[in-house]
Order: sequence, then structure tokens, then C-alpha cells
Amino acid sequence: MARRMIVKIGEDILRKRAKEVVDFDDNLGRLLDDMKETMVHADGVGLAGPQVGILKRVAVISPDGKHFYEFVNPVIVSASGSQLCREGCLSVPGINGEVVRPKKIEVHACDRHGRKFILKAEDFLANICCHEFDHLDGILFVDKMIKKENV
Repeated sequence: MARRMIVKIGEDILRKRAKEVVDFDDNLGRLLDDMKETMVHADGVGLAGPQVGILKRVAVISPDGKHFYEFVNPVIVSASGSQLCREGCLSVPGINGEVVRPKKIEVHACDRHGRKFILKAEDFLANICCHEFDHLDGILFVDKMIKKENV
């Protein structure tokens, strides 16, 4: 595993739509492992492919630093409720803000081996998923922010 550089706001890749993963191979596994190591080292709870300069629809999430989720080609198929979330982003240092996100979501995705799975998430996990999956469409939390805080 290796740590990767985290792309910062202002770089074009963060505004591009990531491409579907078609090759479920060792390179994908290494990318996901590298992303986990990078996220943990940066004290993050989530990281998406574009944030490490890779335009692939992949994300890793760990809401508690102990349990890790890997998403390949994730799609939110349903969302309900709403919650006001305080967010920050490894690609947008120095800014936190409030964003309205769904309270509950259902995600369909694949694991690193191409096996499909469904995740029903709510509260903080739903918040992180929505934030990271937005990265896959070139959307940053600052685009949806309703209240900004400098840190």
C-alpha cells in the first residue's frame, strides 16, 4: 500500500465526472488499498477516486476508523428524509460548512471483485456516502453549502 497525494480544490479533475470501472483486477485492489491508507493518514472518513487524481467511480469510507466500506460504481437508488450536516473535505482544507443531505439512502454498488451489494445507510454514514459520491460527479460540498465556517 502507498499513500497518494490528495488533489485540492482548484484542480480540474475534481470537477470532472468519473468513469465507470470495468476492470476488476489487481490494479483496482491496489487503488482501493492506497485510498484507505491515504484517508486514514489524513484523518478523513471518506475519499473518492478523483480526490487522488483517478477518474474512476470508486470511494472508500470509514465512519469510525474501524469499519471500512469500499464502493465501486456506486449508485444511490433511493433517498428519504433530510438532515443538516456539518462537513469538511480533504480536498477543501480550511473550510467547513453546513449541507442538507438525505437522512436515509439505499446504495447499489460493487466490491473490488465485481460482486454486487446493497447498503442501506442512515445518519452519518448516509452523509458520508452522499459527500463522496458527489465527488464522482464533479460536485464538491462547497457547491451545496448553506453556511460556511473557516477553520
